[in-house]
Amino acid sequence: MAESTLPLLDLSLLDDGPEAASRFRDELRAATHDVGFFYLTGTGIPAELEDRLHRAARAFFELPEEDKLAIENVKSPHFRGYTRVGGERTQGRVDWREQIDIGPEREPLSDTSAADYLRLIGPNLWPDAQPELRDVVAEWHDHLSGVSRKLLRAWALSLGASESYFDEHFGEPSTLIKIVRYPGTTDPEPQQGVGAHKDSGVVTLLWVEPGKGGLQVQRGDEWVDAPSVPGAFVVNIGELLEYATQGYLTATNHRVVSPRYPDDRISVPFFFNPALDQRLPLLELPPELAAQARGVAQDPTNPIHALYGENALKSRLRAHPDVAALHHADLVAARAAASA
Repeated sequence: MAESTLPLLDLSLLDDGPEAASRFRDELRAATHDVGFFYLTGTGIPAELEDRLHRAARAFFELPEEDKLAIENVKSPHFRGYTRVGGERTQGRVDWREQIDIGPEREPLSDTSAADYLRLIGPNLWPDAQPELRDVVAEWHDHLSGVSRKLLRAWALSLGASESYFDEHFGEPSTLIKIVRYPGTTDPEPQQGVGAHKDSGVVTLLWVEPGKGGLQVQRGDEWVDAPSVPGAFVVNIGELLEYATQGYLTATNHRVVSPRYPDDRISVPFFFNPALDQRLPLLELPPELAAQARGVAQDPTNPIHALYGENALKSRLRAHPDVAALHHADLVAARAAASA
């Protein structure tokens, strides 16, 4: 079923000689031109690390409520920490999930004249009751950053650019790790685990608990299931990569349907994006590829900004209106006035 709904690519081909590497780049370009999603094996992520991450995620969500709420994201102007079930929204509708958001560990800026999006820079909130979570997340972050860079270099070559094209224009990456639990529901109609959306950045690598479904990808007028595949990540591109290729590569709508009670589902998406102050330039595609570029999808309610920080801030303010109202009331008011 999995292979029939999404392409399946093997990253290890890049290390298996020039012919195999070229074949992988062709498959990568085709998958993200046609679908925008694919399964990725051969990443070299240790099974032991996957197991530790899985156990740490389960342990976090099993903490007493007061321990999780001690790091609730309303305490973070940087949108970090724990979000209770129903605390995040997609397209204005409540998502039925709980999660912890973890970004680059940095000191907040004190310059009040700095660009609005730089408010996203700051420290994470870590649970005192689970100190080991920080270590396993750091190791996961390092491994997946390496996989992401390898993919971006392959994309660059497959699109006729120099291998270092994205490295040169990324700066210090803005990463985000979400550790998510979708609780089961007893409602007769499936709940919105995550509503239909496109990712706003460049590339997402999704780890899903073995044996679990729920992710659906839009292909034409249909939603197709993309269940977990042993040893594979689900990879998709975001709107910035569609923008940089003027629609030759396509960002694709996807959603998650909540499981039925008593089942639940753990997933860990990893978002790899440029520095907040980086503007991703347009790629000059070879003529034969440029002729197939479809242009960037236009949604007046969701404009795509070339500057990544503007995309990131837009997404955070919409997804977490409670955090926005508490810490960024001036930005909320300014955006409301601009759209009036």
